[in-house]
Amino acid sequence: MRILDDVDRRIITGLQFEGRRSFTALAQDLGISVSAVRYRVQKLEQSGVLQVVGIADPLKIGFDVMALIGARIHAGRSDEVVAVFAGLPETSYVAETAGSFDAFIEVVCRDTAHFRELLKRINRIDGIASTDTFFITEIHKMAYGWGVGNRTDFQAADED
Repeated sequence: MRILDDVDRRIITGLQFEGRRSFTALAQDLGISVSAVRYRVQKLEQSGVLQVVGIADPLKIGFDVMALIGARIHAGRSDEVVAVFAGLPETSYVAETAGSFDAFIEVVCRDTAHFRELLKRINRIDGIASTDTFFITEIHKMAYGWGVGNRTDFQAADED
């Protein structure tokens, strides 16, 4: 696990607040050089701590079915089953969990026929005991800016 210092946390916070924020703006807000910001962002990305991406709501760009699937997995099979889940092109989120389900996966499908076909493939995975589906009908919040720093450290993006 990578240990984050205050500067790393503040860079991550700035990018969570505004993923398109320039290295120059981040450097000005943090009081460090642009090259230091660039180097630290590169190290954070290489270590897997940070990934800067554009997030779209699948239900607003032509996908008709989005669902969470809770999976119960036979004892001792979680690692291999979760790896299969992660390899499915339809999965956008895969998490091993404790509780009623051993894993949750979020899937995005073109339509119900595509979802039905995917669910058949999932239920044929060796090690699956059962699945429960929770259809997402509307997304009210999709946020990724949590827990690494204080958002007030950064000016609003339109103040640049």
